Amino acid sequence: MMKTVYPLLVLFFFFSASLQAAIVDTLQVESHMMHKPIEVIVIAPQNQESPSPVIYLLHGYSGNAQTWIGMRPDLPEIADKQHLTFVCPDGNNSWYWDSPQDPSYCYETFVSKELVSYIDSHYATIKAKEARAITGLSMGGHGALWLAFRHTDVFGAAGSTSGGVDIRPFPKNWEMRKHLGEWAENKEVWDKHTVINLVDQLKKGDLALIIDCGYDDFFFDVNTHFHARLVANKIDHDFLVRPGGHTAAYWKNSIDYQILFFQKFFSKEK
Repeated sequence: MMKTVYPLLVLFFFFSASLQAAIVDTLQVESHMMHKPIEVIVIAPQNQESPSPVIYLLHGYSGNAQTWIGMRPDLPEIADKQHLTFVCPDGNNSWYWDSPQDPSYCYETFVSKELVSYIDSHYATIKAKEARAITGLSMGGHGALWLAFRHTDVFGAAGSTSGGVDIRPFPKNWEMRKHLGEWAENKEVWDKHTVINLVDQLKKGDLALIIDCGYDDFFFDVNTHFHARLVANKIDHDFLVRPGGHTAAYWKNSIDYQILFFQKFFSKEK
């Protein structure tokens, strides 16, 4: 009798373990700065007894909190396997600025302060910059670097995939005028709100950085200029260029390289 029950018990525990999955929460996180709730997707490992590092994933223009998990539905599997928490906020075409034109857009404050505080108080996270990274695609690539460069006390690592790392060549695009005013009348404001101009404020060792862009991307030139500025300032970073354009197919592939980069950073800092 025991010989029959034992393998059944093994199968039971095997299938029970295989049914475990990461926690996927769709939240409305209150922004006290903007006086409204913001949708956020949180993907946390099933094992909440052991705190995990966190990767914040920012979507691009016209995207939302669902963008990353829609593009990479295996993020829960990665969260469990690699013991990582992913946080995907809705950035509402804000470029992740606190807009100098519209006080109802304060997404820099929301992500870097309000959201980080909320995540660290509601999930089992490692509450230190050495275990916190941020990256994003397109508008979100600019946003991730903008936030990380301006808040090196909050984020220890940052990335960008196909990021709009210099906004000034595109003065008519993607609602940036709504947040900064017309470029011709507000050149100084635009200069202050493009991430390439923050490179000179960054010190070697402030952040672990990874930037990538496809050869056929309309942001390819600004990314190569961004890379050159980092090199000129002796700021260590990984810069990857591969075939591909400004497409979901490119981002679905590139995020794997960035997650690996962040994992190595988290592991080194332990």
